[in-house]
Amino acid sequence: MTFKWLLFAFIIKLTNGLVQVPKLKLNDGHEMPAIALGTWLGFSSNGPKSNEVEQAVRWALDAGYTHIDTAWIYKIEDQVGRGLKGVPRENVFVTSKLWNTFHAKEAVVPALRESLRSLQLDYVDLYLIHWPLGEFANSSYDSTDYLETWQGMIEAKKLGLTKSIGLSNFNQKMIERIIENGLEKPAALQVELNLNLQQPELVAFCKSQDIAVMAYTPFGSLFYSKAAPDAPPPRVDDPALVKISEKYNKTVPQIVLRYLVELGVVPLPKSLTKSRIEENINIFDFQLTEDEKKLLKTFDKGYRVIPQYKWQDHPYYPFEKKVNE
Repeated sequence: MTFKWLLFAFIIKLTNGLVQVPKLKLNDGHEMPAIALGTWLGFSSNGPKSNEVEQAVRWALDAGYTHIDTAWIYKIEDQVGRGLKGVPRENVFVTSKLWNTFHAKEAVVPALRESLRSLQLDYVDLYLIHWPLGEFANSSYDSTDYLETWQGMIEAKKLGLTKSIGLSNFNQKMIERIIENGLEKPAALQVELNLNLQQPELVAFCKSQDIAVMAYTPFGSLFYSKAAPDAPPPRVDDPALVKISEKYNKTVPQIVLRYLVELGVVPLPKSLTKSRIEENINIFDFQLTEDEKKLLKTFDKGYRVIPQYKWQDHPYYPFEKKVNE
């Protein structure tokens, strides 16, 4: 089944006026806005500042975002909650995620309740298992079967704590195993997707199952400051990308986000800069040509920015393992 994109128009306070933003209809009947503000800032010794994510959420809402993506492990759900204050609950779509230390079936609902307290919400719109693998607080492996974790997710949905449930960082075989065991089909899958990691087979599989795909790290290694030494091109000043961006009077990051949207996935760009937040959503007033999309497809090298090799010995590690040289 193909995705059903429903267009709705609203006024965005940007210099170019009106923008139309699509919504994606999920397989459970709910609708997900086609772009979200990502709130993952990474781990640092200082941690996130007390209000930087809160401010970013407010800027995003002012710019027209109605979808905020967060997670328990980000340690900023409280800031997201404060940023959402004053917004009618039905006007915003909130995604959060279950962390690896709460994989026991009976731990899922309490974990979600904790997130809801931080978010100051009665429910989230989408709750995802962050990773298929479990671990204990001391970082040792928890081998709880993710099928048990998924049963806990189903219970959370039945209790009305989340409208939809889904997965993050699961591979195709893992998703198939959930479906083959007669459990509720996931509404969404969130994975790394960018020019260097386009995962066409996984995306095609999800489309065939009517599972929405969300793209974290949508810029990949586009920016020099974020690119590892071994990261393949392109960078933000790539001549081919610059040429396309100039044609549409857009930036290269906007071209990348638009490409992901045209692949049928929901990008989750993150930023703490007001102008960049506004720029990232302004991608629904143009369409790439087939030749341009073919060019952008050539950058797919199967390169992961976030392989999490530290977990590769876990029985439920979802990615290709690192080859010892």
